[in-house]
Amino acid sequence: MADIAKLTDLIEPEARALGFDLVRVKLFGRGDERTLQIMAERPDTRQLTIDDCADLSRRVSDRLDALEAEDRDPIEDAYRLEVSSPGIDRPLTRLKDFTDWAGHEARITLVEKLGGQRTFKGDLAGVDEKGGVVMLRSAAGATFMLPFARIEEAKLVFTDRLLAATAPLSAEGADEFEDIDEDTGDASDAAQAEETN
Repeated sequence: MADIAKLTDLIEPEARALGFDLVRVKLFGRGDERTLQIMAERPDTRQLTIDDCADLSRRVSDRLDALEAEDRDPIEDAYRLEVSSPGIDRPLTRLKDFTDWAGHEARITLVEKLGGQRTFKGDLAGVDEKGGVVMLRSAAGATFMLPFARIEEAKLVFTDRLLAATAPLSAEGADEFEDIDEDTGDASDAAQAEETN
């Protein structure tokens, strides 16, 4: 299995060269159905256009092809490369995401139980002053202090409030959107560029 940390180290400079922030790198699926999913965004819009996705896809593909030519391919066997914007119900992968999206509803799953539960749902209330702890306020008014290092997965919950806060840059290319089966990957409401390697 490919090392996600190493892949992220290879991909992040390519995203930054285009002025994008890398949100997530994920490899999922098996055999010929494997997908290398890259989510990135423009810092000012938190989105990517279809052209942005294509540009990043080409840069990453060229970088990975060069490594393969040097017999240093970080991913064994075939895979599909998918580049997209995070979408509306985006994953929260960086500590700053929890501050940026404060006030919006999220679902957070921890690696192991805390206070008898692993999954928490509520409005993001930012990060504590010391950093490293995400605050989440439940509908019942309870505030949970969740260590960032123990978060396995976190994503925003699709709500009308979130939809209003994430109006798309444009609907151009909407017919090129692709749904991803939840059993194999995350759904993305954003533009995607794909290549098969």
